[in-house]
Amino acid sequence: MSAPLPILYSFRRCPYAMRARLALAASETDVEHREVLLRDKPAEMLAASPKGTVPVLVLPDGHVIEESLDIMRWALDRNDPRGWLAPGDAMFELVAINDGPFKQALDRYKYPNRYEGEDALENRARGLEILTGLEARLAGSAFLCGEAMSLADAAIFPFVRQFAHTDRDWFAAQALPRLQAWLAEHLDSPVFKAIMHKHPVWQAAPAHDGPSLTGAPS
Repeated sequence: MSAPLPILYSFRRCPYAMRARLALAASETDVEHREVLLRDKPAEMLAASPKGTVPVLVLPDGHVIEESLDIMRWALDRNDPRGWLAPGDAMFELVAINDGPFKQALDRYKYPNRYEGEDALENRARGLEILTGLEARLAGSAFLCGEAMSLADAAIFPFVRQFAHTDRDWFAAQALPRLQAWLAEHLDSPVFKAIMHKHPVWQAAPAHDGPSLTGAPS
């Protein structure tokens, strides 16, 4: 009998879940994928992680990892054949900018009605300023931390994707040729295409109270 796999609760379009899936794929870690609807989260996921956000990774020993970066590091610490951790801790400074000020600007640009008093175009400009910094980094190397893809690229590009797709024509018109090419390369990569495979929404197996008596003799 095969050993139980880690269970990944995920939502296909969530950028946090995307980057967790990327690291799991890059580390060649097999998981039981459970696709969820965010408006109808399964009780099993909420029991494991009451905060109710994806991704959530439940290990066979019952340990729960409920932050996407922690899932990435767990997977790559186990196996890192592509060298995604090679740049070291310095790359997490870039990820912190992405997860902090860039994500804040992205949310207020993409969903301005959710934030009273916020102007979408002002937040777009804030996001563009951060992306201009990434453009400058890419002037010196093919990827954000050197000539090979790293955790930083995998952790950041799903959010750049979301920013770019908010208004594709506007994004294409910006003076970001290196960043646009970097994004296109990631979107066309085999690993990204693999982790964007569509899974049916997971449902728990129905509970059985005992054998059915239908058709039993009286």
